[in-house]
Amino acid sequence: MKTFALAAALSMTAATAFADDHMMAPMVEAMDQDVSNGVVSAAKIVAPENGWMVVHRTGADMKPGPVVGYAPIRMGETDDVAAILTEDVASGDMLMLMVHSEAGGMTTGAFEYTLGATEDGPIKPDGKLVMKVITAK
Repeated sequence: MKTFALAAALSMTAATAFADDHMMAPMVEAMDQDVSNGVVSAAKIVAPENGWMVVHRTGADMKPGPVVGYAPIRMGETDDVAAILTEDVASGDMLMLMVHSEAGGMTTGAFEYTLGATEDGPIKPDGKLVMKVITAK
């Protein structure tokens, strides 16, 4: 019995270490979608820390524009993240769903980012934004 318990404990420790070393790369998975209900969703987000899924307007230049919605996200993998839009978004508008950090702000749990600010700003592993551009239907 003791041998089995020891083997199980070692197996769980090895599995946890493997999972920690092999965390999925940060990403946003989302598709073009109907936003007439005032909500935009990502099917899955993987984040290296607690933070925010931030919805920016964007255009053909693919640069993040004004924020039109946000939702909190957890470190790790989160499915079905929904953000309530704070402005009207028309069919055909392009939206950039981006992972932002919770770091640098004055209040934990309050979204404090403004375009170009460092508070609750975007994460940039290897200098690249973690985002997905979709088109509103």
